[in-house]
Amino acid sequence: MKKSLILAAGAIATPATAGTITVTIPRIAVSEYHVPYVAAWIEPVGGGAARTLALWYDIDKVGNEPGTKWLADLRTWWRKGGRSLKLPADGVSGATRAPGAYRIPIPANIKPGAYTLHVEAAREDGGRELVSVSLTIPAANGRASGKTELGAITISAR
Repeated sequence: MKKSLILAAGAIATPATAGTITVTIPRIAVSEYHVPYVAAWIEPVGGGAARTLALWYDIDKVGNEPGTKWLADLRTWWRKGGRSLKLPADGVSGATRAPGAYRIPIPANIKPGAYTLHVEAAREDGGRELVSVSLTIPAANGRASGKTELGAITISAR
């Protein structure tokens, strides 16, 4: 009986989401590889403010050249609202990621409707890439793929 109570409590503590986005950072064979800065955000299809879902940058770098200095290299995200975001943003900001696949929860408090999901990556001594994919809340499955700096971007319903 205690076991089921513990399991039930764990289920209640899990935050609700409207789905999951998986962002793949590919392994790039270059002599000097730097992990990319990545921003993921959504915008309503009919217009409206952008909402940042994830921002991966060098959060530990401080001093004369803090990690935030190069966030403007995520050009589209920066123009859409990144420059006005107070950093680090709780639940959004995180460290850069090595090559691999990473899950980003879609917050449950996003109003139902049609959105565009954007994922942008910029890498020191590398390139930039922006991948966009349609997103409907409640989340439906979707997929897009980058060509160089980003791999597969997938959307999964809860």
